[in-house]
Amino acid sequence: MKKREFIKSMGVGATALAAAPYVHAQKKTKIRWRLQTYAGPALGAHVIKPSIDAFNKIANGEMEIELYYADQLVPTGELFRAMQKGTIDAVQSDDDSIAAPVDISVFGGYFPFATRYSLDVPVLFEQYGLKEIWEEAYGEVEGVTWLSAGAWDPCHFNTVKPIRSLKDLKGLRVFTFPTAGKFLSRFGVVPVTLPWEDIEVAVQTGELDGIAWSGITEDYTVGWADVTNYFLSNNISGAWCGSYFANSDAWESLPEHLQALFRVCMDSSHYYRQHWYWGGEADLRTNGTKLKLTSIPDAEWKTVEDEAHKFWDEIAKVSPRTARVVDIFKKYAATMEKAGRPYRYD
Repeated sequence: MKKREFIKSMGVGATALAAAPYVHAQKKTKIRWRLQTYAGPALGAHVIKPSIDAFNKIANGEMEIELYYADQLVPTGELFRAMQKGTIDAVQSDDDSIAAPVDISVFGGYFPFATRYSLDVPVLFEQYGLKEIWEEAYGEVEGVTWLSAGAWDPCHFNTVKPIRSLKDLKGLRVFTFPTAGKFLSRFGVVPVTLPWEDIEVAVQTGELDGIAWSGITEDYTVGWADVTNYFLSNNISGAWCGSYFANSDAWESLPEHLQALFRVCMDSSHYYRQHWYWGGEADLRTNGTKLKLTSIPDAEWKTVEDEAHKFWDEIAKVSPRTARVVDIFKKYAATMEKAGRPYRYD
């Protein structure tokens, strides 16, 4: 080959090589996920949408997460199985509500009196070993990867009629979480399971007497403060414990930088809820105009707390792993009580 022809052919090849990355990028297939949350649209606008919007923006076309709200694709109680099958790629919910087939699912949602404040949840996971226990438990389940846990609001009653003593709980038909309902039934509460979007109408028609599913921030946000009249200041838990989960194949197929981005956005979601709920609970108790506050005297409410500790011991007998979790709760509570103010006030 003549020198001039060789140089010319090399120039064509170099041009083709230079163009190759651009052509490859243009043909790259966007990754799409479907994620369903436990929350309806009004609540989801706070507890997850900002973080998913941020993820989609930062992913810059490389990946897009389609967000679905409570029961839009599958009923909440079927979310775990749907995720295992790959019908959906990811879930935001508590372990209890999605019937996760692990012994520790009972601790998701509102495990009675396990927490006093929202900061208790991340501390228990990051400093007291719950993270490793959750990873261990879900590591035994095929097809689903547990990713992260965070705190939501405390669990209070908002009701049509006032609650001022334990006797007022008897016969009360209440929408609540599975484990919380099981515990509250000891005081005569009748737990009712309904789709999330049906709750407001169920209160209006008299099918429900009230709700034990949230704090006052959610009551105002989702419209429950419009159909109930009273808010009980006593709570059975200081913070709901919820998690993010993903279909294992979907998660493992993500490149490392997109996994890292999703984790950062989960943390962003956890942080948002910390200040949104904390500020909202105080503001709406003092400045809200829709719900009248009631309370059960401390001495009488101690009966409920004492019963919760019996409940802890019963759950500890389910498996060695649930016993480890209960031991952590006891150790944590003792540490906080010994530390005193501001960690504990009584």
